[in-house]
Amino acid sequence: MNREFAFTDCEIAGVYRAIQQRRDMRHFKPGKIEPEILHQLLDAAHHAPSVGLMQPWRFIRITSDQLRHAIHDLVQEERMQTAHALGERESEFLRLKVEGILQCGELLVAGLCDHRERFIFGRRTLPEMDLASVACAIQNLWLAARAEGLGMGWVSIFDPVKLASLLGMPEGAKPVAILCLGYVEEFYKHPMLVEEGWAKERPLSELMMENSWSATE
Repeated sequence: MNREFAFTDCEIAGVYRAIQQRRDMRHFKPGKIEPEILHQLLDAAHHAPSVGLMQPWRFIRITSDQLRHAIHDLVQEERMQTAHALGERESEFLRLKVEGILQCGELLVAGLCDHRERFIFGRRTLPEMDLASVACAIQNLWLAARAEGLGMGWVSIFDPVKLASLLGMPEGAKPVAILCLGYVEEFYKHPMLVEEGWAKERPLSELMMENSWSATE
């Protein structure tokens, strides 16, 4: 096997460790993140791939306590709506901790830029590739955070129109994720939703196909 461009064994192990030990964190302890580390994490996000090199991601750092609480209120509002929509699992859902907005050291909002219609390369038949590009940036940030010993939680329980208005986003731009970032007491040994009994992970073997689609249920 030609390993001319491979990392060292130690570096390779570090990459896989970050991927496998990444967790969607909801519990944080007090403490601000050093500015230089935050910059490195955002730079890692900015090195993500993007279709047609459109770089559609935008990150808004929330430094106002008043704004942080307003975002928290929006999430709580949608949390109740989500609980109601879940029907018989409503009370079970309400017992879950779904965010750490008021506890995390840094709060970011990741969004899609406006005027995305200008970008056609790679999006003519798959316009949602702009969203995929933002997701790649978020994943880069997540893995870099885990490597630095920081926890990150992706919160998607919010009304995007209300959050966009709260943040003064221009028409056509759209918030995608509220990102809670900070120090933690410990990382969950398994995804929190697995530990809480909400869902079970499925093995790769059930999701892998060859040459054509096959039923996986």
